[in-house]
Amino acid sequence: MTDAPTPAVRLQDVRLDRGRRTILSGIDLVVPAGSVTAVLGPSGSGKSTLLSALTGELRPSTGRLEVFGRPLPERQRDLLETRKSIGVLLQGNGLLTDLTSAENVALPLRTHTRLPKAVIARLVEMKLHAVGLRAAGDLYPRELSGGMARRVALARALALDPPLMIYDEPLTGLDPIASGVIMSLIARLNASLGLTSIIVTHHVHETLPVADRALVIADGRIVFSGTPAELQQTQDPLVRQFLDGRPDGPIAFDAQRREVA
Repeated sequence: MTDAPTPAVRLQDVRLDRGRRTILSGIDLVVPAGSVTAVLGPSGSGKSTLLSALTGELRPSTGRLEVFGRPLPERQRDLLETRKSIGVLLQGNGLLTDLTSAENVALPLRTHTRLPKAVIARLVEMKLHAVGLRAAGDLYPRELSGGMARRVALARALALDPPLMIYDEPLTGLDPIASGVIMSLIARLNASLGLTSIIVTHHVHETLPVADRALVIADGRIVFSGTPAELQQTQDPLVRQFLDGRPDGPIAFDAQRREVA
């Protein structure tokens, strides 16, 4: 009997706290290697808290969290080494305004490797080409459209060839055309590079077409986990309120606590 492949991410009965406040509890999650998983939920539901746990910024209070079959290291030096295998596309892009696009993409390579300048330059060119911006290397962030800046940030996140990519609200501030470009790019890169992708977002309809699995976080827990098709068919009141954008229901938006980033 062949052993099941090791998942890219596994959480078992995880509880995540911010100070004395429990944000998420009873979290069980398996992200298969090579998949695209959408983590959905309303603002303040705990999506960013989950992201912080996946990158090692927040330690689970209870339970077990593994990335590629191993717990995230506790020692800061070891954690930084492990995080080279986790690429993160930040919600605000995080591009340094005084660096060109090429210099922004080169930053992780210059920081974490001892590669010659010529090799770094070639790798940067390849990463920008992968996101369709090979000719934009000399442009500064202020000269880029929102969609272009997001793609430069994606190229930078891919600079060290991480097998796991985490996208934090990748469509924030983008128009429908740019959103479509970003989502198709995520799907293409995941397939062509053999990545595992986790998309943390509240943009349901744009994200589900590229996702293999979807989960919905609400009320401090996972209220749905399954395929996008199963999500569309669910009649769970919490999930339906979120999917349908209903102001009235079990999720009290007006009193909802704001999520700590």
